[in-house]
Amino acid sequence: MLKLIQNAVQKEMTNPSWKYSCPHVLVATIVALLFGYHLGVVNEPLESISVDLGFSGDTLAEGLVVSTCLAAAFAGSLISGWIADGVGRRRAFQLCSLPMLLGASICATAKTLAGMLAGRFLVGLGLGVGPPVASLYVAEVSPAHVRGTYGSLIQIATCLGLMAALVIGIPVKNIVGWWRVCFWLSTIPAAILALAMMFCVESPHWLYKRGKLAEAEFEFERLLGSSHVKSAMLELSKSNRGDETESVKISELLHGRHSRVVFIGATLFALQQLSGINAVFYFSSTVFRRAGVSSNLANVFIGIANLTGSIVALVLMDKLGRKVLLHWSFFGMALAMALQVFASSGIASNYGAFYFSVGGMLLFVLTFAVGAGPVPGLLLPEIFPSRIRAKAMAFCMSVHWVVNFFVGLMFLRLLDQLGPHLLYSIFGTFCLMAVVFVKRNVMETKGKSLQEIEIALIPQEYRIVFQEFS
Repeated sequence: MLKLIQNAVQKEMTNPSWKYSCPHVLVATIVALLFGYHLGVVNEPLESISVDLGFSGDTLAEGLVVSTCLAAAFAGSLISGWIADGVGRRRAFQLCSLPMLLGASICATAKTLAGMLAGRFLVGLGLGVGPPVASLYVAEVSPAHVRGTYGSLIQIATCLGLMAALVIGIPVKNIVGWWRVCFWLSTIPAAILALAMMFCVESPHWLYKRGKLAEAEFEFERLLGSSHVKSAMLELSKSNRGDETESVKISELLHGRHSRVVFIGATLFALQQLSGINAVFYFSSTVFRRAGVSSNLANVFIGIANLTGSIVALVLMDKLGRKVLLHWSFFGMALAMALQVFASSGIASNYGAFYFSVGGMLLFVLTFAVGAGPVPGLLLPEIFPSRIRAKAMAFCMSVHWVVNFFVGLMFLRLLDQLGPHLLYSIFGTFCLMAVVFVKRNVMETKGKSLQEIEIALIPQEYRIVFQEFS
């Protein structure tokens, strides 16, 4: 009898198999695939779109084609937390796929700049809702020992989507109207996401918060196996004791016991975008053409660097941890910007400047993909308490989209007015600021359950209250 009990305890203590949760995570990463695709879909075709729709040579209009999507994504991200908490994570995925389907169709059939902007706006609404929900979902359905790996899958899917957009855009200069095909193709994964989510699990964390305990147990069994259901439910009950039942207000995110972790999350996303990374993804073709490099070749190498870094992150995320990857990623990005500054300073010869410029750009993308790309989206759902997780993630993503919008809108104009030397110096400075911020403010969450992280982050003045409820 004693041996049977020991065997049962040992079985309970082992990590659950990743095979149960993996299919559900893979479906969720379709959002990231669409995110990457729509980031890059206008990169190569932008010149053809401007000619066909009658705004060729207008850099502000070209910036609007990029940034309208980002502005709408800001609006979508503001409501994503309320949607995710209101209808559940699965339904939120399905809702975000609808404007992406409709918006891409409008872009593909646009005859004017206004039509293109309308379609990009709808796509942006879906992109604003989708990524924060994907980060939440992956964090909540993943076993702790592979949560970092699953988080890296989001970055890899983003990378694959971006690569697909860049590669699919290559024939645009040789085939009239090819840019319309580029938009039509994006409707396929959006439709797959809406249908496949019908067969995926709902987040047990959301079900538990809604008082649906039996359903939460059932979903845990699908995700972890029957032997791990009791321990998972016990952890949920510990972390949710003492949580208030009323809705979370924005003021609560900015003040009070959770304000520090929200500040950390918002600042991480702001620094990620102020590094200038999405300017590379939006305008790499333009930048490389100015350096005398074939845009097709440049986009291929950008995609390879992004994918390579994402694979490295996949391997190392649960070995080295989030903080180490984030710290050295930003440091590598700062070094890459230093190479760009040197290349544009006039000190190097024309031949040397060419290699420093291209090498710096590829190093920048590579080091971004190792840490600064995948870690914030994974780390924030880990450090946010369960009660505020969805809405805090929405708030931080809104900061991401605001900064992203201005980078996308102003990059080409700033490049012309300030010159690459000064602009890349500014980007490098923000990368160094991020290194210092990560060192001082970010905790390591590798291998810890969401409940352990939540308890560890409770401010000292609130810990006694929490312990009384526990």
